[in-house]
Amino acid sequence: MAVHTVYKEPAPIMDRENPLESMMSRFNIAAEILGLDEATYDVLKAPDKQVIVNIPVTMDNGKIHVFEGYRVIHNTILGPSKGGIRYDKNVHLDEVKALAAWMTWKCAVVDIPYGGAKGGIICDPTTMSAGEIERMTRGYTLALKDVFGPDRDIPAPDMGTGPREMAWLMDEFSKTNGMTSPAVVTGKPLVMGGSLGRTEATGRGVMVSTLAALKKLGLKPTEVSAAVQGFGNVGSWAAVLLHAEGVKIKGVSDISGAYWNEDGINISDAIAFKDAHNGRLEGFAGATPMNPNELLTSDVDVLVPAAVEDVITEHNAHHIKAKLIVEGANGPTSASADPIINEKGIMVVPDILANSGGVTVSYFEWVQNKQGFKWSLDMVTERADRIMNDAFEKVYETSKKYNVPMRIAAYVVAIDKVAQTYKFRGGF
Repeated sequence: MAVHTVYKEPAPIMDRENPLESMMSRFNIAAEILGLDEATYDVLKAPDKQVIVNIPVTMDNGKIHVFEGYRVIHNTILGPSKGGIRYDKNVHLDEVKALAAWMTWKCAVVDIPYGGAKGGIICDPTTMSAGEIERMTRGYTLALKDVFGPDRDIPAPDMGTGPREMAWLMDEFSKTNGMTSPAVVTGKPLVMGGSLGRTEATGRGVMVSTLAALKKLGLKPTEVSAAVQGFGNVGSWAAVLLHAEGVKIKGVSDISGAYWNEDGINISDAIAFKDAHNGRLEGFAGATPMNPNELLTSDVDVLVPAAVEDVITEHNAHHIKAKLIVEGANGPTSASADPIINEKGIMVVPDILANSGGVTVSYFEWVQNKQGFKWSLDMVTERADRIMNDAFEKVYETSKKYNVPMRIAAYVVAIDKVAQTYKFRGGF
């Protein structure tokens, strides 16, 4: 097949709904179903702590640039707070607050002893040198040295960050405290106490959730097709693992565009091409370029939005043909799209369930660091798969019990766990 020119269309239409409002609209429905008392509602709707820091960094040109950073601790009743750090020019406080709350619900859904947190710095890491990013990361760590801690608040990678940044954070925190503290952060390089299986963990959780949902729908993996929107770490691993289970991946997309092959894309070839071309699929000969907006409404059985927030909205939800949506990204479906999707009878495995494989294996990394003992890959994946399947079954049974969509059922499970913990611990 000849190499095609990429279809130059804008990114998928996004409503830019306030993510905090989207989260709260679902929270409110679940709280009403549970009959949550007013005091518990008021405690859970607001974060415990919001920290805003200014980070002066000497740039490579010798000038000082002051970056604004955030760390929001939503809740710690279940244990130390857990959540990633996002480096992105569009980071804003409401987004971080929503993501922190989602982490609380995500940890509660999969029944791990963490609360929720999230962090972010307003920056464009694609325009910064490694030295500038390192100085910014170390400055952020110093500014939050009294917030972070293995038994207080444990950060992790998110958009724009990875093992490199987590290594710098761990090193800076360790130097500040006069001892090596690997358990202060997860998502570290393997040689520094990172866990086997962490890289693929979120994508693997998406795969496990997809297979569990297909079983409930009476569909076999070898008889269904899928489209994966977003071909970064989560989307590419989800595609690889679903493809290995026999699912035909007809469409994928990344920042360079969307690509389609009616007979199925060879995912191994796509990843090899991406790795050889600066992480982009532009020019990939194994598929034909298509309008990125049309990928979400393409004729497939399974849709995996694994990129950014608010890509499925009231504008395109009517046109979605998939029978199943499995949310690899955080908040890919706006609240305004929920009633449309529900009316169409599409099953949705929500983000706080589907992509919680990442925080599950992050928890395993923390446990290994605390134990000083490394687990095998088989041990990690077997335990993670079991947790994901158990969580799926609990949410599915809750959706049947209350006759609500899976998304609301996941919130019901999570909020109920947190509320009951407050009750047993003696209130506020």
